[in-house]
Amino acid sequence: MQNTALIIVDMQVGMSWPAPGERNNHQAEQVIAGLLGRWREHGAPVVHIRHMSRTPGSPFWPGQRGAEFQPALAPVAGEHIVEKNVPDAFINTGLERWLHARGISSVLVLGVSTNNSVEATARTAGNLGFKTYVAADGCYAYAQTDFDGVRRSPQEVHAMALSNLHGEYATVIQARDAISQLLFK
Repeated sequence: MQNTALIIVDMQVGMSWPAPGERNNHQAEQVIAGLLGRWREHGAPVVHIRHMSRTPGSPFWPGQRGAEFQPALAPVAGEHIVEKNVPDAFINTGLERWLHARGISSVLVLGVSTNNSVEATARTAGNLGFKTYVAADGCYAYAQTDFDGVRRSPQEVHAMALSNLHGEYATVIQARDAISQLLFK
């Protein structure tokens, strides 16, 4: 039985709008679609995470177009959907219980943004004892000003978030390695 779940974080229509700002890894959606296709081919477990904002007027407020899944990455019948209100997909969602009930012991996390919902979800997955992987080329980040007032490029933000995760909470890999190491193990 396949015990590595593919967890796709916040790949919603609003994330594809220009408003969020300058980002890195413009191939992330293609990488995610490729992994999603392979997981589906093998009948492996897929979880789609959707952020539902608590802030009125947010593009991710329930019922807004921005809260919908991007069509190319939308769930199909049988794939699990988790709605969250905070960056971490494990908080108040039942995700941990769903994974354990299916005997899933490892997860591959990807999506947006690397330093926010991806990092928060991967940290908790690791802390909960799941063997956690993050596909570096299957997620992306936005430019951000750090606490010292220094503007950091999207690639710097992405790289630091991956560095925060690797070896402590997760193993950071590339999508091609995820297919060979996780899907066919």
